[in-house]
This record gives sequence, C-alpha cells and structure tokens, in this order.
Amino acid sequence: MDSFCASNDDRIEPVASDPTLSSEDGLVVVAMSGGVDSSVTAALLKKTGHNVVGITLQLYDHGVAVGRKGSCCAGDDIHDARRVADQLKIPHYVLDYESRFREQVIDDFADSYLRGETPIPCVRCNQTVKFNDLLKTAQDLDAVALATGHYVQRIEGPAGPELHRGVDPTRDQSYFLFATTREQLEYLRFPLGALDKDGTRALASQYGLSVADKPDSQDICFVPGGKYADVIEKLRPGAADPGEIVDLNGRVLGRHDGIIHYTVGQRRGLGVSTGDPLYVVRVDPETRQVVVGPREALQVNRIRVRDVNWLGIGTGPQAGQEVDVKVRSTRPPVAARLYPLGESSGIDVELLTGEEGVAPGQACVFYDGMRVLGGGWIEAAEAA
Repeated sequence: MDSFCASNDDRIEPVASDPTLSSEDGLVVVAMSGGVDSSVTAALLKKTGHNVVGITLQLYDHGVAVGRKGSCCAGDDIHDARRVADQLKIPHYVLDYESRFREQVIDDFADSYLRGETPIPCVRCNQTVKFNDLLKTAQDLDAVALATGHYVQRIEGPAGPELHRGVDPTRDQSYFLFATTREQLEYLRFPLGALDKDGTRALASQYGLSVADKPDSQDICFVPGGKYADVIEKLRPGAADPGEIVDLNGRVLGRHDGIIHYTVGQRRGLGVSTGDPLYVVRVDPETRQVVVGPREALQVNRIRVRDVNWLGIGTGPQAGQEVDVKVRSTRPPVAARLYPLGESSGIDVELLTGEEGVAPGQACVFYDGMRVLGGGWIEAAEAA
C-alpha cells in the first residue's frame, strides 16, 4: 500500500506553499536532496494538488559519500530521494552536475582559503548550481516554480516578492540565501518557511516518508569527516606551505603548517602560547603569516563588503540607512548603518556596537526585522 496515500493527514494542517502558487498553475519542480526537508516539500506540494517533478543533483563523487551520514546530493541520498519520489508517485530525475559543482563551488572553496579567507560553500552552491543552473533546467521543463526545503519565507510585498527569515529562529537559513536575486525570487518557493523542524518531521512521519528519521546534513557535504584541509591540499598542492605565527607587533611566536588551517577568531589549535589566551586576528596570504593577539584585538566597527545583492527598496541602500546585520550564520544580528561606495557594488558597514571574529570570505547579511534586504561578501574589517 502507498504509505503516502494511506497516511492520516488530518492530524497536521499542511502549510500552503505560497498564496500566489495555485495547484492549477502547472508543473512545479522540487529540488530533492534526499533529506527530510526537501522530501516534505515535495509531499506538501503533491498533497495540495500540485503537479510535481523531483530533481536530485549529483554534485560530487558518489563513491566517497556512500554510507556517510550527514551528506547530501550523492550516494545513499540519491537513493533516498528516489524512494520518496516513488512513495509520492511523482517523476524523479537525477542530473549529473558534478563538473559544474567542482568548478563553481569546490574550486572557489579551495581558492578562497588560499586568499586567507573563510568561505561559505553552501552560499556558493545556492548562488550558482541550485538557483542558477537548476533553476534554468526547471524553466526549460516549462515549470512554473522551483521549490526547495529551505527554512525561509517568500512573502508578496507591495513591490513584489520579498525574502524573509524562517519563523523558527533556530532553523532560519536566510543567511545562506542572501545572494538570491529578485528575478530568482519570483520563481522560487519555500514551503517550509512557516514550520519548525519538529513540525517538518511530524509531517514526514504522518505522510509515511522513508526519511522521516534521517539525520540532518552536517558540515560541508563534499568534505569527508570534516577534514577540509585535506581537500584543499589535494586540489591545490602547496596550499599547506609552512609559515610564521606572529603577534600584533610582528614578533615571531612559532611556526604553522599552512594558513588554510586558520580562520579569524580561532583560539584552539594555534600551537603557541604567551600565558594569555590568543586568537587569530588576521591571515596574510602574501607573507603566509598568521597574526594572533588578545580577544580585544578581534573587535571591529567597520566592514567593507563587496559583490552586494540588494533586495530592499530601490537599487541600493540610502547612505546611513539603519539595518541589522549578521556576520556569521551562528551570530545574532547587530545594529549597523550602510554606506554605499559610489558606482561600485561595495558597501561600507558601520557596526554600532562592534563585533568580534569578522572574517574575510564570510557573508554580511542585511535585515529589516524579518525581511532580508540583501548582503555581500566580507572583504576587510577594521576597528574604528
């Protein structure tokens, strides 16, 4: 018996995927990673009468991923996505995007570390492979929308669709979607934005989905065991060339085995000691020096942000516009003012209370309450 059709679905009221998306509109493509979130997304859309097609992307060597817990888009996850599609009785396709993923995400990840940055490959994946390449594939299929299992909300505003944080602050993924453009937002749908994780798993159990108890994805999908330095060394021989660990005055405190092992704000694993706690203050790729200092040296008040994607009113912020910003996915928003840099796509961000551990390569995302106003990539930071 089809467990999806046989489930008692009166216990939980399905959340509407989007008030502007009618079940009569046409085909909806769901990005199915093999996890519980994207599986419930497909189930919700099917249950509310949509014509659904599931697409799973094979993004990296599936042989490495077979049997790994916490991975996505490879190995057992493709099998899990196919099983869910069979339960839902929807068409399912696997597309080999491995070369695209390598070029647009993995290579960028390695090169970012060589520049002394701390990259966010999940943002790059959403920005390129998923919301560019996969979105175009969905449009080629004449689908009316591409739906994903992200915990964010797409809300119709007076000037068009807006991107908002998910209602559950512990699951909100808006930080990772700041680069979503207005044009992409027109086409995207996020059915889980009004749910928390417990609600999603309850729906998965209610619908009898085979992945109801599957663990969440963890760490970086293409980095086995979380050993990202091993991946970088394999891709970029010489990336782990040794160098000096110095204090703020340039005094040599010790040696390191490659700048790729360090990020701003790091305290553990430095291999040097002065009697007081030390933190990585900056990483210099030119000299291969890791600069360390006391915690107060991490405090910054200004951030230079490049490649800004703006989702607020107009074509960009007004000089001095007050917003809240997040400088890491796990940090709470802090008050700031934005100052556009002329004709460039850059913005100077003035932090009103200061922030610690601001690392180049991370994202600085702008908020107005629940609404995402956009964001950009952190290029540099300094104290006032």
